[in-house]
Amino acid sequence: MHYLLIYELAPDYLESREKHRDEHLKLAWDSHESGDLILGGALKDPSDNAILLFKGESPESAESFAKKDPYVIHGVVTRWEVRPWHTVVGDDPFQVVKPEEE
Repeated sequence: MHYLLIYELAPDYLESREKHRDEHLKLAWDSHESGDLILGGALKDPSDNAILLFKGESPESAESFAKKDPYVIHGVVTRWEVRPWHTVVGDDPFQVVKPEEE
């Protein structure tokens, strides 16, 4: 299953992330190398949210990531939630769904 970790970012995100960025990126790359984190990044214009895509049997890896993330711990992220994402199209969807043939 896929899970989206959705971050709401502080209004001063671009400035406040700097002192925690290396630690955040290390956590993210470690999670990617372990196979949990597929993609992640901040939305642009405005930079008010970030989305991280996780893959796993449960939302536990996404939740654990957020609880350890220095951005969360230090208030760069003001709120977060994990949502299951039922993917059906693409390179590695949870469930392949194709149109019915006529």
